[in-house]
Amino acid sequence: MKLFRKIRQTLIKEGNIKKYLLYAIGEILLVMIGISLAFQLDSWNENIIKKNTEIRYYENIRDQIDDDKRLILEQMDYNNRYMAQYKYANEIIESNNRKLLDTLGPIIRNLTQYSDFDRQGNIYETMVNSGEIKIMRNFAIVNKIRALEEKYIYINRMENIHYDAMLTYVIPAITPTIKFSTTQIKRPELIFNYEFQNLVLALLQVMTEKDEVYKEALEQIKVITALIAEELESN
Repeated sequence: MKLFRKIRQTLIKEGNIKKYLLYAIGEILLVMIGISLAFQLDSWNENIIKKNTEIRYYENIRDQIDDDKRLILEQMDYNNRYMAQYKYANEIIESNNRKLLDTLGPIIRNLTQYSDFDRQGNIYETMVNSGEIKIMRNFAIVNKIRALEEKYIYINRMENIHYDAMLTYVIPAITPTIKFSTTQIKRPELIFNYEFQNLVLALLQVMTEKDEVYKEALEQIKVITALIAEELESN
């Protein structure tokens, strides 16, 4: 700044108005360039901060849906394990094989079991409410997350249907038939009939649909995970 001041004073003393005006214009241009560079630097820093924040959001989503994947796999295995038992119970009832009452008893008691993912959080809604969605520029990831949330709603609905069926129909149907503490069937005639078999088949239908929607959710998680990995790698 002292150098510029000396130059201005020298030009004024010399009375060279033309050189002074050129110098003044040059000084103004230098100031404008400095301000422009400062704004660009601020903008660059802001973009870096936004990009780092966006990356952190993607990493958080990846970790969360990875936890969801683990829970879904657990519930899927639980659902399939009991579904296999119910299918065997249906075969016993269909064949009217009363020699297998000791085998059938524990399965009948297990008709009260049901898988329950019970996903309460909403990733997409949280992103919208927090403003995170404005920072996330990969719309493919955002749209897939929204679709995954819809699949979670479907899962919860099927699990609620299963739970309601268990309370409304299963427990009243099996309570008079077996002794829960020993799984001994006390009234076989209430089990070896088409009404009870229809109940078992209805449960199997619900559980089969649950298995399908679990698989669909896992496939969507796989797609989102791949998209996030690609996004993180590109940055």
